[in-house]
Amino acid sequence: MSGTFWLTEEQFKKIKPLLPNKPRGVPRVDDCKVLSGIIFCLQRGYRWSDVPAEYGPAKTLYNRYKRWTEAGFFEQIFESYN
Repeated sequence: MSGTFWLTEEQFKKIKPLLPNKPRGVPRVDDCKVLSGIIFCLQRGYRWSDVPAEYGPAKTLYNRYKRWTEAGFFEQIFESYN
């Protein structure tokens, strides 16, 4: 799909150490893919259910966004790279 957003490998390498990874028992959808989907959704003001499926399930995007926000992940990114 054109118009999608993807983090580059270099960008994700910088962010990856900050991720609060707590496996939940099922195989994870790729963090880079999910984070790209979260950014895509927030940039465009979409509902989670309207984000293209290539980013993973909408529920996964929402759940990780919620968990990562509560863990302070996004604040850490802005503080680290400001």
